[in-house]
Amino acid sequence: MRRFLFLLLALVSLTPATAQPLNVAAAASLTEAMRDVAKAFEAARPGVGVQLQFGASGTLLQDIAGGKPADVFASADADTLARGVQRRLLLAEAQREFATNALVLIVPTDRSSPVQRLQDLARPEIRRIAMGRTATVPAGRYARQAIDALRLWPALQQKIVFGDSVRAVLQAVASGDVDAGFVYATDVPVAGERVRVVQTLAVQPPIRYPATVVAASGQQVLARDFIAFLNQPQARAVFSRYGFGAP
Repeated sequence: MRRFLFLLLALVSLTPATAQPLNVAAAASLTEAMRDVAKAFEAARPGVGVQLQFGASGTLLQDIAGGKPADVFASADADTLARGVQRRLLLAEAQREFATNALVLIVPTDRSSPVQRLQDLARPEIRRIAMGRTATVPAGRYARQAIDALRLWPALQQKIVFGDSVRAVLQAVASGDVDAGFVYATDVPVAGERVRVVQTLAVQPPIRYPATVVAASGQQVLARDFIAFLNQPQARAVFSRYGFGAP
């Protein structure tokens, strides 16, 4: 009986349900697309289970620094990834860009808004403007860059409401809690008809998404395979469907 139980446990340990979990920490703006990509990767690699965690890129990096398990880090900007490399949390040689995006200014659709362009945010009737926290949310840094390019920060600073992620900003605009906000173009469809884009904003360098392997990962070979998959035709078709561009 003891030998039978041992063999049974050995067989269970070899089943796909317990084989090779892969933890992917990805920027919040990738939520819908990365879920579909993960399913495609699992289908191509039977026995692999992709576990996703989403959030602001800077917050995810802080989590990794604090010891939270992750094998792949997919950021909404190169600067956050570079900080992770500098702190030896991420592998420099494994990084690859896999998608691009655009920053847009949005307003709620359920009200008449005087905002037609970024400069209109300085109007006195515009009282609350949402953007991501610049310390942790790449979209917030991109928004600050666009504002600074027009030297509008002194006029807008007191109106700013900071969100913990780009999706928090999207929700604030969609709910009407703020008069306007800065999100990615790919976020807009998530809100349905509750928001509308008034301007697409140019930022330099362009918005690109890189991914790399977490240095503490115990699944580095599998993590590299997943990152390579992000640039395969099947994954690129998913990103394209959700509005992302190719690098």
